[in-house]
Amino acid sequence: MKKRCFSSIILILVLFGLWIGAKPSDEKKSCDVKTFTAFFSVLGDTRDADNDIMELIADRVGARCEEYWLSGQTVEDTMNDFIASGEYPDFISGGRELYEAGALIPIDEYWEEYPNIYNYLSQEEWDTLRQEDGHIYWMPQFGVIGDEDAEVIHSGEAFWIQTRVLKWADYPDIRTQDEYFDLLERYMAANPVMEDGTPNIPYTILCDDWRYFVLENVPQFLDGYPNDGSCMVDPETMQVMDYNVTPTAKQYFKKLNEEYHKGMIDPESFTSTYEEYLEKLSTGAVLGMVDQWWQFAYDIGPGFDKINAGQKGYNYVPLPVTIARDVQNQWHVSRASEFDISSGISVTTSCQDIEGAFRFLNDLLEDDVLRLRFWGVEGVDYEVDENGQYYRTEEQNTRANDVDLLASHYCYYSYFPRKEGLSKDGINAYIPEDQKSEDNQNLPADVVECLNAYGCKTYVDMLGSNDKPGKWYPMYSYSDQLTYSTQAGSVWKEMIAVKQDQLPKVILSDDFEKAWDEYMKIYDSCKPEIFFADMQRELERRVNNGSGEM
Repeated sequence: MKKRCFSSIILILVLFGLWIGAKPSDEKKSCDVKTFTAFFSVLGDTRDADNDIMELIADRVGARCEEYWLSGQTVEDTMNDFIASGEYPDFISGGRELYEAGALIPIDEYWEEYPNIYNYLSQEEWDTLRQEDGHIYWMPQFGVIGDEDAEVIHSGEAFWIQTRVLKWADYPDIRTQDEYFDLLERYMAANPVMEDGTPNIPYTILCDDWRYFVLENVPQFLDGYPNDGSCMVDPETMQVMDYNVTPTAKQYFKKLNEEYHKGMIDPESFTSTYEEYLEKLSTGAVLGMVDQWWQFAYDIGPGFDKINAGQKGYNYVPLPVTIARDVQNQWHVSRASEFDISSGISVTTSCQDIEGAFRFLNDLLEDDVLRLRFWGVEGVDYEVDENGQYYRTEEQNTRANDVDLLASHYCYYSYFPRKEGLSKDGINAYIPEDQKSEDNQNLPADVVECLNAYGCKTYVDMLGSNDKPGKWYPMYSYSDQLTYSTQAGSVWKEMIAVKQDQLPKVILSDDFEKAWDEYMKIYDSCKPEIFFADMQRELERRVNNGSGEM
């Protein structure tokens, strides 16, 4: 058994080039610049060794990082191999399983020397990340707002649709799932192919590995609840509810079954990899889907630039779709509300320079370094107007999506901690996507036209604002930490496996009622009541304690 585990981790290290303690061989690099390694359990892009902005950052902070991404294995298998070997990169993204394996260094034993880390969160927020031994082992990378929220992009989940479909229908008011699919059907009847003769794909579904959540979790949104992820919470009764078994859930999957048999759903949805899904979106052929914005937008941008998507109406906007018109949607809540304590970035026990690693994390949060990471170089990647506001010219917007430049020039360090919202100058957003301007100059032409048609200024306006959810939110920050070490965790993992297996069968079935009944029997056999009883206890603890502390 040991031999198999050791061989597996060696294979990972060979595939990723992740030899612990390895240093770059490029003699041009200064010997006093430290090089760290990091592994992130998602797909990502590899930068050139002499990437322009990575070198500028290295000159400022005295360190660089070689990032490695998921490749060829599932997240679970990869993490199991790391844990079995006991050898890790300097930084790793993870959470509870790595903590239980003793793989992580406690942040709070070092942070007093690193003010950007210490001040990254409030003390109350940091306390929600403490584990049973009283220490904190990971930093959330996303959803940490600076001095002021400045959301322009809806970065979460939604029913997305191409602007060309809405323009064709004279920008109709679409607010239910039936209206959404009816519009797609009408558009397809009139426009079965793209300009070049390529068949349009009315609707596709991402089902690859853990990303299948955008298939299974839609019923909670349709019923007007925010993204608690693993359950719904009734704010009146403070009761946890199972969105998998509601009448809305059955109605939604029945609709997908009907649309599949009408030829409206991409038949490759249930076999395509995440990469194939992105490739399909990048062609401009897919009219609509449910997804998280961050899960597709960054990746299809370069492809869209090549095909002039902004002029052809291929860009996506979100619609406030629910099960019925009298249901208020909660697809969008402030990023500041989605503080996820379940995972983050950690320094591992394999790191040979722990203090240097924390210094690197600290320095990446300096304002001038954040500007380099996300805006780039002034005069090259962005301009500054007479009022001090950053903006990109049309040419610079094109540059930002150039595949070659993403490797050779830009260095986002995208899975390291960042700040969002307005920067300290009170004018500019930390990240370009959230930069507000009077003429929406940072948005594609078709999106601007669409927003104007609906009387909106931003993607967020398309969905409307919502009150901040209760102090329990989001519940997935608890369920995502559950492991097989608890009964509730084991049930949760089994429920996930059943849904991944059964929901595609329900959609493809020639007899929906029979397939749904069979799915419900198998689902019930997992004893989901054990999981939801645990979630209820966690809800009550959060409400009574006023925090998400474990």
